[in-house]
Amino acid sequence: MSTQSHIRNFSIIAHIDHGKSTLADRLLEETGALSDREQKDQFLDKMDLERERGITIKAQSVRLNYTADNGETYQLNLIDTPGHVDFHYEVSRSLAACDGALLVIDATQGVQAQTMANALLAMQNNLDHLVPVINKMDLPSADVDEAKAQCEDILSIPAEQAVAVSAKTGQNIKSVLEAIVNHLPPPSGQEDQPLRALIFDSWFDSYLGAVALIRVKDGKIKIKDQIRLMHVEKVFEVQRLCVFSPHQVDVDELNTGEVGILIANIKVVADTRVGDTVTLEKNPASTALDGFQEVKPMVFAGLYPTDPGQYEDLRDALEKLGLNDAAFRYEPESSTALGFGFRAGFLGSLHLEIIQERLEREYGLTLVSTAPTVVYKVITRSGEQIDVDSPAKLPELNHIESLSEPYAKASILCPSDAVGGVMKLCQERRGQQLGLEYFGHDRVLVQYKLPFSEMMFDFFDRLKTISRGYASLDYELIDYEIARLVKLAVLINGEPVDALSVIVHRDNASYKGRELVKKLRGLIPRQMYEVAIQAAIGGKIIARETVKALRKDVTAKCYGGDITRKRKLLERQKEGKKRMKKVGSVDIPQEAFLSVLQVK
Repeated sequence: MSTQSHIRNFSIIAHIDHGKSTLADRLLEETGALSDREQKDQFLDKMDLERERGITIKAQSVRLNYTADNGETYQLNLIDTPGHVDFHYEVSRSLAACDGALLVIDATQGVQAQTMANALLAMQNNLDHLVPVINKMDLPSADVDEAKAQCEDILSIPAEQAVAVSAKTGQNIKSVLEAIVNHLPPPSGQEDQPLRALIFDSWFDSYLGAVALIRVKDGKIKIKDQIRLMHVEKVFEVQRLCVFSPHQVDVDELNTGEVGILIANIKVVADTRVGDTVTLEKNPASTALDGFQEVKPMVFAGLYPTDPGQYEDLRDALEKLGLNDAAFRYEPESSTALGFGFRAGFLGSLHLEIIQERLEREYGLTLVSTAPTVVYKVITRSGEQIDVDSPAKLPELNHIESLSEPYAKASILCPSDAVGGVMKLCQERRGQQLGLEYFGHDRVLVQYKLPFSEMMFDFFDRLKTISRGYASLDYELIDYEIARLVKLAVLINGEPVDALSVIVHRDNASYKGRELVKKLRGLIPRQMYEVAIQAAIGGKIIARETVKALRKDVTAKCYGGDITRKRKLLERQKEGKKRMKKVGSVDIPQEAFLSVLQVK
């Protein structure tokens, strides 16, 4: 097709809900990639989950052919990326395959926290060419000039190349395509060098095996080539090469600068690691491309099948999901309450929610997840340092020398009238203020250092409530600090339920213990015997609630007669309940495990 000078590899980055996927729809429409019959909103969001929630979870790629005003035809490789902070890693992977980016800014909301974070991420990936696209100009509350001013003040990106559009109505979309051609650079690979292609996404197909999405940096790749994956050091033969345009189309070769799909009969899921370099077996490259920095999960939770027979199915499903989600980790674990399952690591609580929902939908599993927890660092009295990602793994208090928890730097952009509420919320969550900066007449950037465990549950919801939906949040993990933390254990009828225990700050332990047992009392169904729910720290019980027994009316058949007969039946019932209590096991519903999260 075209030489490198006629290729543009770019992504669309923005804060969540600023219109990335809608803009991608308009670009597909403007370049004639879709017929009228095929058009639907958020075309690139393929997953049911993405369409239901209205968010992009997986980055998608599509090739568009565009004839510019200068009469030349260009190949535009668009990569649509997620906006939510939990999928930050997907964005960094996509940017590594690009040479420039469109930075979408909502004309009614201006620059938000994730806009700043993604612009910074693009600059860290050496993408100096960012074209601001001011979206939603058709809305009555749109202020294009203010958005441009914020682009220069907050992001330090010149606004003269900014394009004002309405992705919803299609107004001015052609100007965006012209800006891509004129302001974003072409690829700069070496066509005569040995092949080097970066795997920046991969997934498992039950018919084709492991499929890789690649960007050819140097050289070219053809069908029947013998290729070597440099990281795993394995050799495969290229079976098929395809591009999305936007439907899958087979091609004979991919040249320098192009983006496409590589299918090479790769059976083992782990072989196509994201960030690996593809080269030729006969004429290999001497050095691999820079991959991606290792991403460490921040939030851990146990995933258990409700039916123990689904354990193997769960393991296979986790392996397939782990292939194209490099931030997802898992390892087997067992629980006395829940049996055999896996301890899994995620980037945040939304990431956990999405993974659990995908496992249940795409693989037909029924799962119970335990309360998420962060990774704590423990130094024991013997001087050993251990990482604890589950309350069950925390040593006894008398064996602990020090216990540290992770802290995050939270950047919150909010209207000036919400600053008081935002600061109060951060202080309630044990935060330390780092900075306060005003932008323009109505925007404030509040920065706090917060314990990450305090940000995991309902922090974002509370922030949105306080600011009437206008605040936006971005965060990054900074360091660990020693804290006064204890393990709050939950006992049901005297038996500890490890899946319900949590690690909390000592100052809040009594309050959280009382709230938790009160919540569990409402969730655990009544049994034929009394159920005692207790919260304990070490050997000390700090709170208790009781679920009263269901009482069967054993005297219903007695119509009058001697009172001793009724008394005899009631005494026998009491004896039976006592015996049942010894052998009975309490049925704990999934809501009980989730209730741990809702305790403020």
